[in-house]
Amino acid sequence: MDLDFWWLLVIPIAFALGWMASRYDLKTLLSENANLPRSYFRGLNFLLNEQHDKAIDAFIEVAKLDPETIELHFALGNLFRRRGETDRAIRVHQNLLSRADLPVAERDHALFELGQDFLKAGMLDRAEETFRSLEAGEYALGAQRALLTIYEIEKDWKKSIATAGRIEEMGAVSLEKEVAQFHCELAQEALQRKNPAEARAELKLALAANPDNVRATILVGDVDAAGGDLESAIACWRRVEAQNAAYLPLVAEKLVQAYAQLGRTGEGVDLLVDYVNRYPSNDLLDVAFKHVAELRGLEAAHTLARHQMQTSPNVAGMTRLLEAQVATAEEPRRSELELMRTLVKQRTKNLPRYTCQNCGFRARLFYWQCPGCSGWETYAPRRVEPITAST
Repeated sequence: MDLDFWWLLVIPIAFALGWMASRYDLKTLLSENANLPRSYFRGLNFLLNEQHDKAIDAFIEVAKLDPETIELHFALGNLFRRRGETDRAIRVHQNLLSRADLPVAERDHALFELGQDFLKAGMLDRAEETFRSLEAGEYALGAQRALLTIYEIEKDWKKSIATAGRIEEMGAVSLEKEVAQFHCELAQEALQRKNPAEARAELKLALAANPDNVRATILVGDVDAAGGDLESAIACWRRVEAQNAAYLPLVAEKLVQAYAQLGRTGEGVDLLVDYVNRYPSNDLLDVAFKHVAELRGLEAAHTLARHQMQTSPNVAGMTRLLEAQVATAEEPRRSELELMRTLVKQRTKNLPRYTCQNCGFRARLFYWQCPGCSGWETYAPRRVEPITAST
């Protein structure tokens, strides 16, 4: 009975304590809100309504009334940076860093934001110096990622490789695809300096980082071809089919030229025709059509284009088909076909060929790194068929 009696006392006491705590928290919240200037709430309202200019003015007013508001300064700095006013953002974050009473965590935050300001302003040397000072702590990983961005912009591929390694050591997602591309960039630089041995060493590292890297395989073939070993070059370029057949257009012309230098042009053309039949592609058709026409005549090229149109109809294939028909037709049909071919060609010649699968940036040339979002291997190496044509 005594135990039951004590439980009867504990329950109402616990309830009363909880009620008193909730009342205290409510009073504290109301007191804090009462101490906040009206400009603070007006600024928040402007932010929610995407009125950044008015939000900045309101927050500046609050900052003048209460200079100790650290989070408000961070909000102001970020708003300035997003609007492109990097000089004002830099001043806000530098003012924060000048405070002697700033806690370590907030100092790291201010340094990170200041580095972002410098990066946005294009002051890469100062951004690098700022991010390098964040070697540990909550913002260390973000700082290393920002450094990687800086080194890629500067095309400092050795520093990029080292930084990618540090990012992986911090437990981030593997950057093997990017590291392989960095080694490929170094290999291309070595080839430009006519140093095939260094190029081979970098390509070996690229394939060690990512065995599926198509670019490294293509470059190994380029090195072999430059050294006169055409058989090895052909073997490398043909290996692209097993890695990713979508990249075959990048080696199509190389293959035909290598076979031609070996006196086996027909074998090279047959290989291209086989690729076109098995992996329909506008770029493959362009290369194959030209060489089939040169080696076997326009009738054979016409047959190839017609077959392509039957299996995979597209505007590029139509252009090639009309081109073959114009060359073999007689007047007046020839003039009509020439008019059709000219019209189709004019309607498509200025259209983008490649589209980044990450950001949608369009380009007429193929890039391993997107000029828009800087992503690696985001371009599929085939032309995108336009939905609507423009003049």
